[in-house]
Amino acid sequence: MINIVIVDDSLICRVTLEKTLNVNFRDRFHVVALCESVDTAIIAIKKFKPELVFLDIEMPDKNGFDLLKEIELINFEFIFTTAHPEYAIKALQVEALDYLMKPVDTNDLILAIERFEIKLAKKINLKNKIKPKPVSMPNGNEVLKKIALPTENGYEFLRINSIMYCEASSNYCRIFCVDGKEILLAKTLKNIQLLLPTNLFQRIHKSYLVNLNYIARFDRTNSLEIELQNGKKLPVSFRQKDNFLNVFKNKV
Repeated sequence: MINIVIVDDSLICRVTLEKTLNVNFRDRFHVVALCESVDTAIIAIKKFKPELVFLDIEMPDKNGFDLLKEIELINFEFIFTTAHPEYAIKALQVEALDYLMKPVDTNDLILAIERFEIKLAKKINLKNKIKPKPVSMPNGNEVLKKIALPTENGYEFLRINSIMYCEASSNYCRIFCVDGKEILLAKTLKNIQLLLPTNLFQRIHKSYLVNLNYIARFDRTNSLEIELQNGKKLPVSFRQKDNFLNVFKNKV
């Protein structure tokens, strides 16, 4: 569960944002503190160590930028929520994750949360990389690494090379593993592609991303398709054909 702190001098804004988060992300996020000032927010951040902070800019006494100056170590992501568009450039300069205008639109909030989850997953993946070890695969030079995939209730940790292919399913993505395990993620295929190494996973179709190590053959006689080592056949789009062949030839 991801801890969130909301900082806003407006009670209505604090409560409304908390309610919106609870409705849309109940099982993934937990609002640990609602703060009406910078000083109370600093206390809450030190106590709860949140991963994400929603931060108003214009507040009495001190503003949102003052909070960032007073925190010794900013080890959390922060999203500005404000009614003042003139601070957008300054927000970029302090590396805010996003800048949401009040009243906060739910769709904009969902996109901001998605951006946060992708960034968090990349951080987790970076921390979980271990010393490379050769594994017995067709190309003989893959390494053993783990990846954190964001699920509805947290993260699923998988060996990267245990993933055979990924399939788009509307706004979801299905992960198919070598051992037959199937995982449904509330992320698009494009989001998952950003988390996987480009030298190992290749987009062959708008709906499919495959691990090159598990391709058994490519058929271009009748319909363009590949066959995986488990016998599963997947289509290759005409648009992706040349790029796929170039990558695969270079790998082989």
